[in-house]
Formats: sequence, C-alpha cells, structure tokens
Amino acid sequence: MKPLKFVCLSLVLAGLLSSCVVVRPGEVGVRQRLGRINDQALDEGPRSYNPFTSTIITLPTRTVNLEIRSNLPSKEGLTISSEISILYRIMPEEAPNILRDIGRNYEQQIILPVFRSASADVTARFLAKDMHSGERAIIEKQIRTRMTEILEEKGIVVENVLMKSIQLPQGLARSIEEKLQAEQDAQRMEFVKQQESRNAERLLIQAEGERNAAVIQADADRQRVEIQAAGQANAILLEANAQAEANQKLSESLGPEILKYRAIEAFYLMSNSTNSKVIITSGEAPFLGIPAELVDNK
Repeated sequence: MKPLKFVCLSLVLAGLLSSCVVVRPGEVGVRQRLGRINDQALDEGPRSYNPFTSTIITLPTRTVNLEIRSNLPSKEGLTISSEISILYRIMPEEAPNILRDIGRNYEQQIILPVFRSASADVTARFLAKDMHSGERAIIEKQIRTRMTEILEEKGIVVENVLMKSIQLPQGLARSIEEKLQAEQDAQRMEFVKQQESRNAERLLIQAEGERNAAVIQADADRQRVEIQAAGQANAILLEANAQAEANQKLSESLGPEILKYRAIEAFYLMSNSTNSKVIITSGEAPFLGIPAELVDNK
C-alpha cells in the first residue's frame, strides 16, 4: 500500500505543478478552456489552471522586430530588392481577439500580407532613385500609415517601418552614382568660383582701402603745406606791416628842427675828432645828399 500511495501522491504533485504558468514581463496571458478563448487578458505573474480542461497561451506585448526581404516595384517598373524591419506590438487587451480571429501565427497570417500590399502600393508611386535618397523617409511613413489603417483595428500597432537596405539594378545604380558625381563636381566648381569671387572682393576692398589711405595722406600733406605757407605769408605780412608802421612813425617824427639838431650835433662830433675831414654841403642841407625839402629853415 505504501508504494501505491507514494505513486498517487507523486502524480497529484506533478499535476499541481504542471497546472501553473508564469506570465513574464512584456507578455500577456490568454486562458483557453475546452477550446474556447476567455475574453479576459491575464497580466504578468503566476497563473494556475486545470491542465485537463484549460491552458494558458502567452503572447508578447513588447515591441517585436520583424525582419523580411522583399522585392518592391518602382514607378519605372523596376524591381528593387530591399531588407525591411517592421516594428510592431500587440495591444494587451486585444490579445484574446487576436487569438480568436487570427491565431498565434498572426505575423504570417496578417502582418506580412498587409505589408506586401501596402509597400507595393506606395513604392509604385515613387521612382527607384527616390528609395535611395531623402524620399526614403516619406516612403517608410506612407507604408506605416497604410498598414496602421488595417492592423490597428485588429489590435496590432505598427510603430515603424524601416527600409534598411536598398539594392538598385546595376545600371541604375551606376547612373545614379555618375549623376551624384557630376553634381558633386558642379558643387565643387561653384565653391571654387565663390572662393575666387571672395578673394577678388577682398583684393578690391584692400586696394580701395589703400587708395583711400593715399588720398587721405595726400590731403593731409596738402593741408599741412597750405597751413605752413599761410603761416609764412602771414609772418611776412606782419613783418612788412610792422616795418611800414615803423617807417611811418620815423618819417612822422623827423621834422625840420630835429634834422637841424641832428646836423649840428653831427658837425660838433666831427669837429672834435682828431682825424682830418672834408665836409661838403650844399648850403641848404647839413650834408650833401640830404634832400632840401627835408630841411626847412622856416
């Protein structure tokens, strides 16, 4: 009896342990009982269930990166090979409906078909070179918008669509590279042209500055010479005016009586001199050569 009890107890313990599941962070649990999906989503934590009638299915609610390779059509009718990442997550409260309406293989059942339809519809309106340029962000946004219109009501949120790698046809890629090289050469020539233009403007400004400096220096020299000449002219004029004024005052001061007195004084001084002298006079003036009109005997 003891071995039988031990076996029964072991089976009971195994059953109890197998009827518990842990819903981890970033997941949601959905209880399925006798084939029917319970509408209540289960949060993270340990969850128990009857293994004979029920099971708990866990689905990820964190962001999932679905990487695929796809051939995208272009406006020219070319086929562009690309690597694309679809970042999506499911709404926790919609997990029961997803399992009921779509199943656990929802990526293959709905996400990929919706993506292929949306991407083909969007890229067919763009040129192949646009997928390799700044238009890529616009293409990604439009694909995400088209997918959201269909998947969001199903409980799936498309966070982003990333076109990681674009492989253009070899001939087109070569043409784009040649065009880009030509544009870069044109930009380089434009830069050189602008650089030379700036250098010419700099030299012109420098020459203009030197010319203005020379004009200012010449004008300063001219003003200095004019001021110096004006000063000399004023000095000569002042000297001439002073001499004229002195002569006028001297002429006014030399009257007949003064001249007679000076003549007598001169005769007197010469008469006292020890040297022999001959004095010639006109009889009217004390000395020969003095104008008679300067001697007035009145």
